[in-house]
Amino acid sequence: MAKDILLITPPFTQLNTPYPATPFLKGFLTSQDFEVVQADLSIETILSIFSAEGLKNIFETAEKSAPPMNATSIRMLQLKNEYISTIDSVISFLQGKDLSLATSITQNYLPRGKRFESLPDMDWLFGNGGIADKAKYLATLYLEDIGDFISTNIDSHFGFSRYAEKLCSYIPYFDDLEADIHHSTIISETMIGLLQKHIETHQPKVIALSVPFPGNLLAALQMAKFIKQNYSHITITMGGGFVNTELRSLNENRLFNYVDYVTLDDGERPLLQLLNHLIRNEEPKLVRTFVREENEVQYINEPLPEIPHAEIGTPDYSDLPLNNYFSILEVVNPMHRLWSDGRWNKMMIAHGCYWHQCSFCDVTLDYIRRYSKTSASDLCDRVEKVIAQTNQRGFHFVDEAAPPQVLKEFALELIRRNLKITWWTNIRFEKTYTEGLCKLLAASGCIAVSGGLEIASDRLLELIKKGVTIEQVARVTNYFQQAGIMVHAYLMYGFPTQSTQETIDSLEVVRQLFMHGLVQSGFWHRFAMTVHSPVGKNPEEYSIQDYDDISHHFSQNECPFEDHIGTDHGLFGDGLRKSLYNYMHDMCFDFPLEEWFDFNVPHTTISPNRIADAIRFRPMLSEKQQILWLGNIPSTALGKKKKVRLFLPTKRETIRIEVPKNEADFIIDLLEKSSVLNDQKITVAAIEEQCRALTGKSFEKFIKSKSMKVILRNGLAIL
Repeated sequence: MAKDILLITPPFTQLNTPYPATPFLKGFLTSQDFEVVQADLSIETILSIFSAEGLKNIFETAEKSAPPMNATSIRMLQLKNEYISTIDSVISFLQGKDLSLATSITQNYLPRGKRFESLPDMDWLFGNGGIADKAKYLATLYLEDIGDFISTNIDSHFGFSRYAEKLCSYIPYFDDLEADIHHSTIISETMIGLLQKHIETHQPKVIALSVPFPGNLLAALQMAKFIKQNYSHITITMGGGFVNTELRSLNENRLFNYVDYVTLDDGERPLLQLLNHLIRNEEPKLVRTFVREENEVQYINEPLPEIPHAEIGTPDYSDLPLNNYFSILEVVNPMHRLWSDGRWNKMMIAHGCYWHQCSFCDVTLDYIRRYSKTSASDLCDRVEKVIAQTNQRGFHFVDEAAPPQVLKEFALELIRRNLKITWWTNIRFEKTYTEGLCKLLAASGCIAVSGGLEIASDRLLELIKKGVTIEQVARVTNYFQQAGIMVHAYLMYGFPTQSTQETIDSLEVVRQLFMHGLVQSGFWHRFAMTVHSPVGKNPEEYSIQDYDDISHHFSQNECPFEDHIGTDHGLFGDGLRKSLYNYMHDMCFDFPLEEWFDFNVPHTTISPNRIADAIRFRPMLSEKQQILWLGNIPSTALGKKKKVRLFLPTKRETIRIEVPKNEADFIIDLLEKSSVLNDQKITVAAIEEQCRALTGKSFEKFIKSKSMKVILRNGLAIL
């Protein structure tokens, strides 16, 4: 049966899990009664190349090539039979289908190329028991060696999670891209062969190409060229994250030699309107759509309402080869590896960012500016449907910044349903994340959060309108750390007017956060001024006077600029990255900051106890705070001297507490009333009178008693 639409993710994205755009769109369009199929050409192309047959073709092609090879490539060609004979089993191991191979991989199973030359101390990294992780790390180096061979000798655009990213990251003119569209390599031929199979199998009337990143654009247009030449009856539309940010002012006529439509922002409404027109022959009422009419690019945007987050439905992962994705291990840091290790179901808690004020961010665009949420009950319904479909209980919620109130309600609903999942998401380090809320999130299955610290400078945090302070970030990350939730920090350098002193001071704050175990991983980003951010809209307000006018470019997003007031930010990248790498491995905390750089930098002005002082702060209780018991109700027995023994069962042990009867009566009553399984909100104010009557103390004083400290550590949360 012919399908209405085929949704495609072009090469290359993540190896370990599907990019979520096509599952989101399939779930919605299927609910609108369209026949929808999806394909991840990214993972399919990788698996075709990284197979015995694929590598055989790669090596044969390289041997016929004219340019002389370097010594590394020559060695790999000499070992080609070793690579061809091991590749299928290595991929199977990384897919989790043949874990018995782990011991062999750690010994002498793999041919070793240049990536193995700077091998770290494996015993230090993995110890004696980490055989599977050690094997995964070595297998990753093996794949990267092959990837280097391909990019050096076969296709310079190749990259595991990107294709032609450098080419497409900055495209002032379409000419810069078009020549490569017509250039064929083994990589593009493999991709086109797989595409043709999907077209012949599904006979789609429409093909939608999702282009989330610059590294997907070239492959998407190569596919579109093939479809136009061989299946001219198929309508081609293109959208996705790259289009939404880079092509909003599209005026390039030649792009429409390859595609028929280009849509902006969330695809649900534009694709619904497009399919209503193309499949159901309704009058065209296109939304956020570029077309070519009379040889001119036109933008059509009928005033129709957006699809609220509550109505987008459940992501649909059917059609995707879920068992064929594979994990790699580039960095052993337990937080950092989440992005490339494990098969995660990707969903969204809410649409957009509830804060949408940061001056460096594209807050004028729909995917950030338009905030829309749904109920916790609806979210849990979606989670249950996805688990039933994928048989996977790991979830990565890919929000710009998950709203804390919705997270609280979602966590409560998960616990009340006894729905066991493992999940992580992006947040803002705002004061709403109290010690109690972090406990609740951990109890619901949260293992990690990522958030933007950006520039650890009070002046610059205020300038970028981040809405947090260094002390606040320290306290929030401390609460997550106490709850057992890992933290990844997005870090930034090079913001306009940022001085050398502020960069060094920011690094010192980062050092202290890692040293105290409050942050487990991070990444330094060089600030980029984009046309959709407040900085890009009003550069003069940030002392930027010398910047490129890119209004005439094919791709319009990043604006190169000169910071005449700040410092030469390009000097700092290597030192910041080296220091962070060591901090992520719990090393070099006593290393002087200036030693990370090969030029003179000032000493930090940050107190060595800045973070330690911040996390010692303990806020006063508020009468409005909610009390929540996350554990089981203890049993009781008569103790000595008219005391009562409370037996508190936890997952690891049963804890015994002995208290006077009046205190036991209050504790049992409090835990029963505030149990997470009860659908009622118990506040500090609501139990204050009873606490004083039975214990003779205020609740704030009573929770500091020895017995209550035990209960606080084992499930009592004050939100």
